[in-house]
This record gives sequence, structure tokens and C-alpha cells, in this order.
Amino acid sequence: MLSDVSFTIMPGEVVALIGPSGAGKTTLFRCLARLAEADDGEIHLLGRSIRLMRSGQLRTARRDIGLVFQQHNLIRRRSALHNVLAGRLGRVPLWRAMARRFKGDDRQRAYAALDRVDLLDFADRRADRLSGGQQQRVAIARVLAQESRVILADEPVASLDPAAAVSVLSLLRDIAHDRGITVLCSLHQIDLVPGFADRVVVLRAGRLVIDDAIKNFRSLPAGGDIYADQGEQ
Repeated sequence: MLSDVSFTIMPGEVVALIGPSGAGKTTLFRCLARLAEADDGEIHLLGRSIRLMRSGQLRTARRDIGLVFQQHNLIRRRSALHNVLAGRLGRVPLWRAMARRFKGDDRQRAYAALDRVDLLDFADRRADRLSGGQQQRVAIARVLAQESRVILADEPVASLDPAAAVSVLSLLRDIAHDRGITVLCSLHQIDLVPGFADRVVVLRAGRLVIDDAIKNFRSLPAGGDIYADQGEQ
């Protein structure tokens, strides 16, 4: 359950969302994407109230929201290119989406997205033949092809080794800063936060306890207890 959680993220800003298990991070993500209905309060996306939208308006709004999950959510037997093209499904006519018949410019966007995540040479490789880090890069390319203006990344590096985790987070940070994309990313690995985020938001028991610039966390030791060191005053 969430209570009194309020914050604003600007275009191009990268915010790390952290907190212990059960703090409400996943619930917050679900409410932001309106995969779960909030009982009260307001959720604004790009100046529009998500809670007031009807189904058609919500479908249109969700084109601007790119979701990146821990488990990648790729079609394992399909190529990297076809997985990235899935990001175009909300922007093409229904018959094209069902037949997976994409126009040339959609394919060019997908290739460009793969190039941005350094996987252009792997466009024809099946997703299940890519490493975990490469699969997560495909997931990021998919939200780029979607032309997302907001990226919600829920534990995107939890299953990756340290080197791959740093690589994926660096990619998300650079894309956000270069393209003015808003990124909210939940993380368990607190030691990765200083090199990645512009700001830190901490949840505890469903409440916001910290919302501060990253400069105040640069001295945090790896594995440090942020809740003890920086917690409620």
C-alpha cells in the first residue's frame, strides 16, 4: 500500500527508486502505468491526468510509456529485430500489428534503435541466443522504437552480472540525457546508484522517506544501509 507518495520527474532526468522488499516500488510502477488503479490522488504523465483517462485515451498515452522489466519479456524464438519491432505495435494500424507487416520506416526505426544499443550486428539473432545483458539491451531498443518519452524500469539489472548491470544502466542514463527521456528505475544494488542516477527516491513501508539529489549519496559505501544512514529524521 502506498501513502503520501508525491514527486515530480523532469524530462531527461534519471531517478533511482530504492527501498527494501515490500516497500511499494512495484505497486508504484503499476499505478504509474495504470496497470493497477490508485484509490486516491493524482498521477500526471506529460501534463495529463492518467486516472481520468478513458480506455482509448489510455491506450494512446501508453505509447509514451516504455516498460523495461527484470525478465526482459522478449519472444525467445524471434529475432532481436522482431522483438524491437514489437515496440511499434501501438503506432501502427491493428491489421498490420496482427499480421506483423511493418512498413519500411518502422523497420528503419527498429534498426536505428538496435544500433543505438550496439546490437545492430545481432539484428537477425534469436533472442534466446543472446546473453542476459544483450537481451536487456534489446528490451531497451524496443522502448526506443516505441518512441517512449517516459521509461519505467523495474529492477532491470537484478539478474545480470555486475559488468552487464553497469553497461545497461549507463546506456539508460545516456539515452535519457541525450534524448530528454524521463527514466524512473528501481534498483536493489545501492552501490550502482551514484554512477547512474541524477536523483534518489526512497520508499519505506509504502511511504516516501527520501527525495534528494545524487550528490548527497556519492559517499555511500557499497552495500551501505541507506535507510539507517539517510533515513527518516
